[in-house]
Amino acid sequence: MKHCLFLAFLLPVFTVYGQRNFDDVQIRTEQVAEGIYVLFGAGGNIGLAVGDDTAYLIDDQYAPLSEKITVAVREITDKPITFLVNTHWHGDHTGGNANFGKSGTILIAHQAVRKRMGAPSERNGRVREASPEVALPQITFAEGLTLHLDSLRTMHVMHVAPSHTDGDSYIYFPEDNVIHMGDNFSNGGFPFIDLSSGGDINGFVKNLNMALFIVDEDTRIIPGHGPVANRATLRAYRDMVDTLRNRVQKALNGGRSLEETLQLGLSKEWDAEFGTGFINSEGIITAIYRSLE
Repeated sequence: MKHCLFLAFLLPVFTVYGQRNFDDVQIRTEQVAEGIYVLFGAGGNIGLAVGDDTAYLIDDQYAPLSEKITVAVREITDKPITFLVNTHWHGDHTGGNANFGKSGTILIAHQAVRKRMGAPSERNGRVREASPEVALPQITFAEGLTLHLDSLRTMHVMHVAPSHTDGDSYIYFPEDNVIHMGDNFSNGGFPFIDLSSGGDINGFVKNLNMALFIVDEDTRIIPGHGPVANRATLRAYRDMVDTLRNRVQKALNGGRSLEETLQLGLSKEWDAEFGTGFINSEGIITAIYRSLE
């Protein structure tokens, strides 16, 4: 039952690439620390770290944007893009993998990312073909790894509990006090719990608590989507997600069906702020309910 999620509201992650015109997309950059940037365009937020000899990307949005992304990076640094880390496997974060892989960039991700990208998948009758070998991570890990930007600065890639998917990673720069949380944090939208990719609401809450333990009031937090945030914003987001989980759990424990639970208005305090984007109120309550079953 856990994977019997209503899938209609999940389709944009897998179909937008084939439907959208990316010609008018502009790549905007924002510096969050010395040598650390976030790039906004279409799809997931991209992280950029500049080391002594090379540049490191975190995620790469969609394939048609690879050239624009490269131009935006070149406006910041002329160092080669040697490494690219994927926070998870969804196409709005990995769509440019093949382009960067062909250019010689080394792709890095959790082992579940390679497994899911390398196999075909189906959602609501639509088939996504397996990604070509050149788009798959060349270096994979089970728990985490550390990249050394220079003699003083590091980039920690940490696998976290299944939450958005089963292959999610945080990327933490301790010396720069910056963290990229991928889609464990969508600043301004309800979380997307991709049950068919091993997503889990309890893991979501666990990972948000973990992030709150890592960061302090001065940490710059790069979400998977939305503007750069601080600890107070992340804490409010955690409180919202945790409250929704507890409310749905109470309804489930009381014997309410999904249809009955959807009529309770459990997310009403946050619908105006978080429920008008990719995941609406019905979507988040449905996903949490199915995850807890």
